[in-house]
Amino acid sequence: MIEKKFEAVASNFEMAQAFVNELLEDSGCPDEVKLDIDLAIEEIFVNISDYAYTPEVGDVEMKASISDDGMRLTLIFVDSGTPFDPLKEPDPDITLSASERQIGGLGIFLVKETMDDMFYEYKDGKNQLTLVKGW
Repeated sequence: MIEKKFEAVASNFEMAQAFVNELLEDSGCPDEVKLDIDLAIEEIFVNISDYAYTPEVGDVEMKASISDDGMRLTLIFVDSGTPFDPLKEPDPDITLSASERQIGGLGIFLVKETMDDMFYEYKDGKNQLTLVKGW
């Protein structure tokens, strides 16, 4: 597992994506799966940046690994911000028009839909969100 810490500001999501994409470089991960992973990184990272430490700024620690068979990424986001389990958030009603829907929640919904598995844990004063994506 490789690890890297980033300041939790929204503009750093691209560095977070580059960190994971470097790991995926020689993995044989298809481009369409990389796009799903990039979307998930952006959504989760920006949500942590915007809400976890408000009004302060903290850090996001990211841990990433490829499975032994080279066919699955495990990605863990760790922050010391306000406890928040995104998996408990209700999914938006996507049958409604955009003007009828409540604001928020669509990004987390997209991550839930594109990842194979997601797990949340609040441990030792830290949020830990694990994403798993295979190819």
